[in-house]
Amino acid sequence: MAEKSMTDQCKVEREESRKFREEVPKIVEQLVQTCNREECFDHVGPEPIPSRDTVVDIIHRINRILYPGYFLRTRVDEFNLSYYFGQEAITLFELLSEQITHAFRHDCIRHNLACVQCEERGQEAAIQFMRELPRLRAILATDVKAAYEGDPAAGSYDEIIFSYPGLLAITISRVAHILWEGGVPLIPRIMTEYAHSTTGIDIHPGAHIGPSFFIDHGTGVVIGETTEIGERVRLYQGVTLGALSLPKDAGAQLRHKKRHPTIEDDVIIYAGATILGGNTVIGARSHIGGNVWITESVPPDTRVFMKRPELIYKAKSD
Repeated sequence: MAEKSMTDQCKVEREESRKFREEVPKIVEQLVQTCNREECFDHVGPEPIPSRDTVVDIIHRINRILYPGYFLRTRVDEFNLSYYFGQEAITLFELLSEQITHAFRHDCIRHNLACVQCEERGQEAAIQFMRELPRLRAILATDVKAAYEGDPAAGSYDEIIFSYPGLLAITISRVAHILWEGGVPLIPRIMTEYAHSTTGIDIHPGAHIGPSFFIDHGTGVVIGETTEIGERVRLYQGVTLGALSLPKDAGAQLRHKKRHPTIEDDVIIYAGATILGGNTVIGARSHIGGNVWITESVPPDTRVFMKRPELIYKAKSD
C-alpha cells in the first residue's frame, strides 16, 4: 500500500515538473525577441568577437615569455631555451593575431567601415607587439628591482615575480599599453580588467608609466587613462590618480583630453592619497602623505601630509 502511494506521488511530481518545463520554450522565444530591441545588448552574427578566455590565455603565454622558466611545470635551461622561446612565440603570434583580427573586424562591422584587410592588420599588429618583447623584458627588470629595493619584506626577485600582485598588474599594463598604442581595440581593456579583477589594481592601458615603477601591496590603486608617471615612482595601496568630476554631458567632449595627473620622477605616494585632474603635476622627488586630497600641482621636492589628528584616549568603563 505504501509502495503504491509512493508511485502515485512520483506521477504527480512528474506532471508538475512537465508543466514547469513546458514554459521554457516560451521564455526562449521571449529571449530571442529581446535581441531585436535597441535597449538590449548582444552580439548575434556570423563574425566572432575576441574571446576573453583566449585573451587571458595570451596573458599567461606572454608572462611565460617575459619571465622564462617561472610559470612552467618543465625546466628551461641553456640547452632548450631557443626551442622554448620558439614554441611559445609562434603559438603566441597565432593566437594574438587571430584575436586582434577579430577586434579589428568587429569594429569595422559595428561602425560600417570600408574593408581595411583586418586579417593582415591583425598579423601586422601582432608582430609589431612581439618586436617589443625584448625591450619590454628590460623595462620589467627595472620594475622587479624597484620592488626589491623598495620593500624590505621582499626576500628575493623570485618571490616578487611569483607572488607580488603589483608586478603582475604592471606587467599586464605594459603589455596592454603597447597594444593600445598600436590602435588595437577591445583587447587592451580586456587585459587590464583581468588584472584588475585578479589583483585589485586598476590601471588603464592608456596610462604612460616610466621604468622602475613599484606598487606596494596595491589593493585599491586606480590609475586613469591619461595619467603620466615618470621614472622610479612608488605607490602604496588605495592611491587614486584620477579625473575631476565631470558634468553629465561632458564625457564625449573630454574623452581624448588630458584628465588625469602627471607624476614626475622619484615621487612616493602613500596609502589612500587621491590626486585628481589633468592639470595637476606632482613635482619630482616629492612625497605625498597618506589620505591627502590633491587637485592642484605640487612643486618639486615637496612633502604634502595631513595635519596630525587629535587622538582621544578614554579608559574603558567597568
